[in-house]
Amino acid sequence: MGVLQLAREGLEARVSTKGGRILGLDWRHDGGERTSLLCPAAEGAGPEARSAFALLPFGNRLPGNAFRFQGREHRFRPNTPDPFYLHGDGWLADWRLEEAGPDRAHLAFRHEGEAYRYDARQEIGIRDGGLHIALSITNAGEAPMPFGLGWHPFLPRTPRTRLQTDAKGFWTEAPGHLPGAPAPLPADLDFAAPAPLPARWVNNALEGWGGRASVVWPERRAGLALSVDPVFAHAFLFLPDQAFSPAQDWFCFEPMTHLPGGHDRADLGGLAPLAPGETLAGTIRLTPFSPPAETDRP
Repeated sequence: MGVLQLAREGLEARVSTKGGRILGLDWRHDGGERTSLLCPAAEGAGPEARSAFALLPFGNRLPGNAFRFQGREHRFRPNTPDPFYLHGDGWLADWRLEEAGPDRAHLAFRHEGEAYRYDARQEIGIRDGGLHIALSITNAGEAPMPFGLGWHPFLPRTPRTRLQTDAKGFWTEAPGHLPGAPAPLPADLDFAAPAPLPARWVNNALEGWGGRASVVWPERRAGLALSVDPVFAHAFLFLPDQAFSPAQDWFCFEPMTHLPGGHDRADLGGLAPLAPGETLAGTIRLTPFSPPAETDRP
């Protein structure tokens, strides 16, 4: 296991080969005070840590820990204390460092399981004023399989945090933290204009997302813009309640190529049926910015 320090243009990132995780992303605006744009995690951080990691070969929970595809049933064992197979394999595995430089780290991971065999890559680099994470996954098996990609960041949450994104609807949450059914967007999850995060449990996929979001921390006079390639057509929002996280000082906004639990849908919910040798790929960009002065008002 190794941790790489990347730095350029006022941005500093720590990348670990354990889980292919980003352990921190800090911004020094105009050479001033350091601002954490992602929740920081310690070296050697495990699954319980609030770090940022890739979701592959698909994200979230798998209902029943099984699915059928092209006449074959595939079953999975829970991979954490959670009763479900959760977030795939990469976040729990050791990645191989293929290339490194002062401002970049390229990681690779090969998985050979009973259901999925694949090669995954992350090309993480600082350029153009932001952090770029290029994810790809290639079917290394002998038959087509449904694949997905996602990215699971833990973001700082302050009392005055504001989120802006253009989702048009959402999916309810079913028992077991599984996806439920499509429904109109609740008023307190309408972030068409910058709005505070509701002080309640939220664990929902967002629909009609345009691939852009921004977070503003007025107390820190800092913001973070997130933009993704069109392949990430879905997003997931997780806000813990006080019982789950008493401090409520973090939240997750996860771009994904598919709906959670999409295996059970006739259209696979955005999962891509890759033939052997085919690849699914997309890039996520995180760019810090200084919010307008009026954003800092109560």
